[in-house]
Amino acid sequence: MRSHRSTCHESGVSTLTEYVTISGILLVLMTVTIIVVNSVFIGGPSDRLAYNAYVDIGNGVSTRIVDLYVIAPENGTITTIFDIPDDVAGRNYYVRVESEGADQEIVVTDGEVTSTVTVAGIGETRGITGNTTGSGWNRITYTSEGY
Repeated sequence: MRSHRSTCHESGVSTLTEYVTISGILLVLMTVTIIVVNSVFIGGPSDRLAYNAYVDIGNGVSTRIVDLYVIAPENGTITTIFDIPDDVAGRNYYVRVESEGADQEIVVTDGEVTSTVTVAGIGETRGITGNTTGSGWNRITYTSEGY
């Protein structure tokens, strides 16, 4: 027959083992939850917000380029200065114009999320080039000589 003392030690070890096992499982579940919560509730919506903002910024720059082209003098130079947001969802970004023949696109990207907007209406008549960032004032210059 077992003594009372032996039963108490076995009960204590059993309780400790149960506690450590349950704590380990909960710690693993907590770690998985933290990783998933970041990507589902923070990363995904932040990327969608950035993409939509980049589309808006690209459309705004495209509109300014086309508007400037419409009022540009036949001989001479015209410049406009405009402002775009300094950052989007806490991210710095840059804007560049890519031209291939008549296709001209404005690409807005932060390196992870990228938006591409086509410049409508002036592709075959005048090539555009350049790049900028969101910080500070931005300038578009039209020169009739073509530089």
